Amino acid sequence: MDIESICIIGGTGFVGRSIAEQACSRGYRVRVVTRSTPRARPLLVLPTLEIMVADPHDEASLARAFEGMDAVVNLAGILHERRRASFQSVHVELPRKIVRACRSAGVRRLLHMSALGASATGPSDYLRSKGEGEAAVREAGDTPAFTILRPSVIFGEHDRFLNLFASLIRLFPVIPLAAATARFQPIWVEDVARCFVASLGRSRTFGAAYDLCGPRVYTLEELVRFVARTLHRRRRIVRLPGPLATLQAFVFEHLPGKLVTRDNLRSMSVDNVCAGPFPEVFGFQPATLEAVVVQYLTDEGVRARYQQYRHLAGR
Repeated sequence: MDIESICIIGGTGFVGRSIAEQACSRGYRVRVVTRSTPRARPLLVLPTLEIMVADPHDEASLARAFEGMDAVVNLAGILHERRRASFQSVHVELPRKIVRACRSAGVRRLLHMSALGASATGPSDYLRSKGEGEAAVREAGDTPAFTILRPSVIFGEHDRFLNLFASLIRLFPVIPLAAATARFQPIWVEDVARCFVASLGRSRTFGAAYDLCGPRVYTLEELVRFVARTLHRRRRIVRLPGPLATLQAFVFEHLPGKLVTRDNLRSMSVDNVCAGPFPEVFGFQPATLEAVVVQYLTDEGVRARYQQYRHLAGR
């Protein structure tokens, strides 16, 4: 299938920006649908990208946004429910609208980002809604031809995972940690984006679903300790037992920002790891967390990047 143009839903987010950059670098024409022009401003430097202001939850607007596009990439997702955004509306109803809008606009290809562990019988509302969203995409059959990608927790320069722990470690000498033994297999955002872009015209991926994980499994406590070592900070980590973890999550649910919720804890009750090796269809092995994180989490990494930018600028 020849793909020349793609429309991204959720293109202004953490993963969306990386996909847009990689797609543009490969010569694809990219359209990003957003309700907020300021959020899309960093993407305006990309030469083959256009911004379309529209409500992605309005089906007629979606159909207009998809006109003239060969493929659609759906990255819309939330970790915490809000007054105007529920798991049901974002993870289930929106994929159904996207499938119908693809058919209306004649779009032949759909890439859908789910989550590792997504299942209609999962332990949390988040994982169950992600599983229902996958079912909504599968109902499309081969019109449009779909591929589902399920990453583990994603890390990168602008992530809200390791950067969150880095902020807490800089501020507090003691870190009370819920779900300390929860297991993850983090994957770099650029590797996730690479899989999405590689899937666009690759017929082997049509109708398939892929779990995406990095090369190593960590407990949550190991990840927090790694961040502390990277920042050269000695911190005491206190494992919270189940009842205290639930109480902490209950309190955080009612604070601005929602650092963690009880539903998040239920998600972490199952391992967020892949059952097998990285999918060979993509033709590469993902980067290690240790090789990447130091490049953006420490002052040394930031200074090194600035020196590289100055060198490239001839200064």
